[in-house]
Amino acid sequence: MIKFETKYGYLDQDFASWQDRVTKAHNALVQKNGKGNDFLGWLDWPLNYDKAEYQRIKDTAEAIRANAEVLVVLGIGGSYLGARAFSEMVLGLYPADREVELLYLGNSFSANYFLQVQNTLKDKSVYLNVISKSGTTTETAMAFRMMKHWMEETYGIQEAKKRIIATTDAARGTLKALADQEGYETFTIPDDIGGRFSVITAVGLLPLAVAGVDIDALFAGLKEGMADFSSPDLDNNPAYRYAVARRILNESGKVAETLVTYEPQLAMFAEWWKQLFGESEGKEGKGLFPTSVVFSTDLHSLGQFIQQGSKVLFETLLLVKTPTLDAIFPDDGQNLDQMNYLAGKSLDYVNKQASTATLHAHYQDGQVPNLILEIEDLSAKSAGYVIYFFFKAIAMSGYLLDLNPFDQPGVEIYKKNMFKLLGKPGY
Repeated sequence: MIKFETKYGYLDQDFASWQDRVTKAHNALVQKNGKGNDFLGWLDWPLNYDKAEYQRIKDTAEAIRANAEVLVVLGIGGSYLGARAFSEMVLGLYPADREVELLYLGNSFSANYFLQVQNTLKDKSVYLNVISKSGTTTETAMAFRMMKHWMEETYGIQEAKKRIIATTDAARGTLKALADQEGYETFTIPDDIGGRFSVITAVGLLPLAVAGVDIDALFAGLKEGMADFSSPDLDNNPAYRYAVARRILNESGKVAETLVTYEPQLAMFAEWWKQLFGESEGKEGKGLFPTSVVFSTDLHSLGQFIQQGSKVLFETLLLVKTPTLDAIFPDDGQNLDQMNYLAGKSLDYVNKQASTATLHAHYQDGQVPNLILEIEDLSAKSAGYVIYFFFKAIAMSGYLLDLNPFDQPGVEIYKKNMFKLLGKPGY
């Protein structure tokens, strides 16, 4: 379900020279004795997930879909990016049959953003899913207190309790304590799955199911990916080949990787990818800086720099073989716009020719390395498969850098500084 191509990559090392290092890193990963091994719950989650909670997620999602017009997802980072990325990937930006709209709060301190979102909720049936392992993440906790008051004022205290769902730690933390006190329905964030890997847990699955994504199909893709990317053999594992290609290009002097898509509904997927890769390998002075563009839109802005600017980056081109929707460009008798040369061609055909033309321009004129990933389609099953592909790729990439790809120590520093400036007790 995914093809990986390196012939445009300007790779100056062969994959075989990396096999011993990859095998060693793979063994540390699957034997769970490498760095960050206490956060490897995602590795076998497609098989060992909590079956009872999974069914409860589906039941709750159906109940919300029957009663809600909007589900507000409160969270930041991995607590909302996965749901947004993969709901948009699978359903598109303007789904014709959308029953429940997902809106997002708790991911910013912006008063303008918060109040504009809140104002759109008036006269709509609203449910709330607050997502935080500790309950103390400031952006989310602030938004939740304000939305909790709004829900209670709008629906009354008892009805609000039925409309608020908390996804949090199984036994501890301020959000768990509050949820137990108020009687909210709760779902669990596993202790051994970090935030940026949590889309395959209740964190992502509940909002996705509410939005209308087939999470059974998504899990089928996860399981298929788990099987397909289980070998340490670089000839048979495209996730590991991608990880190695990134390392080769990094060693050759590239400092940034640009994820390129030609589908606007993958823009938030790129944001999810940037968190996954940026937080996982951006530490100890190491790692590639993850960036993204949506072509052909960004060909009229950043495309110029990518092709002829400083040679700091390479591109990873994410192509979609089969579009969800397509149409034929019409013939016009007068042809005043001189566009009849495209008559009879599909819109997706034109999009693919644009991608091929750009690839050759960047590769030949710009000497920009391009790695190519092609996925089958934008279905829920493909989404699950792609998720597991990138999970395995970043785990391998981090281990090849000899760092812990599952922590984020730098993030904690800004929080401490902010708490001190805001006068939080103890800081």
